[in-house]
Amino acid sequence: MPSVLSDTQIESYHRDGFLVLPDFASANACAGLRQRAVAIVDAFQPSDRRSVFTTNEQDRISNGEFLDSATGMWCFFEEEAFGADGQLRQDKSLSINKIGHAMHDLDPVFESFSYTSELAGVAADIGLTDALALQSMYIFKQPHIGGEVGCHQDATFLYTEPMTVTGFWFAIEDATLENGCLWAAPGGHRTTLRKIFKRAGSDNEGGTMFDELDPAPLPSPSDLVPLQVSAGTMVILHGLLPHWSDVNRSAKSRHAFSLHCISAGADYPASNWLQRSPELPLRRLDRSDRVSA
Repeated sequence: MPSVLSDTQIESYHRDGFLVLPDFASANACAGLRQRAVAIVDAFQPSDRRSVFTTNEQDRISNGEFLDSATGMWCFFEEEAFGADGQLRQDKSLSINKIGHAMHDLDPVFESFSYTSELAGVAADIGLTDALALQSMYIFKQPHIGGEVGCHQDATFLYTEPMTVTGFWFAIEDATLENGCLWAAPGGHRTTLRKIFKRAGSDNEGGTMFDELDPAPLPSPSDLVPLQVSAGTMVILHGLLPHWSDVNRSAKSRHAFSLHCISAGADYPASNWLQRSPELPLRRLDRSDRVSA
């Protein structure tokens, strides 16, 4: 597979734990993904158990719908979407935090965006030569109520032995200080994994829990640097890199698409919250084969 990244870019990624690639996705591709995400939300009919996405560990509740989303496309509401009366404070289209987590394998628009030779080439350039597409998220970061995503390491949520999870984050709209851009700790990936988010039971009704591995705190936002990027930019995120995004109080949304990949050669424990069914096996980014996790 031909290289996509330069030697300098590869060195920068391994030094910093992240790499910013402007103009990786075309304007047409971003517009198509945004249009499809909006259509999915428009067709979404919430159940009585309205799933709210939160990164606050004290408040996190992983119900069956969250765990079922590993093999589906589910819309999760913003924490501040509902008023005291339990009704939406704004239109549904402005209330969804994200869609997750298998659109890349279930929806042709997301599939076309995710499985490209260019992205497979980038993954190979940074050492992920056998990348499996594991999880996808379309993140809205809604105006005024777009929730904070606390400082975390992606390997907490998508654990492999050895650690291989890598995030490919695409700015579908401009990401700025005002609307909640990513912040990262340069070199922060050269550290330990602090905790693992795992299943507490044997089925999807058993919920989830955190196992603490290292009590050392992750960096505070003041120790991070902002990644203000324009639409079409891709940011590669090492699985141990601490990163964060602030609440969006601006009048502008900050749409983004995130695809997480792991190595086909790594062990993917059955205790991970995200488990794919045999009917929906993982696929390699280069589409060379299908592999079940």
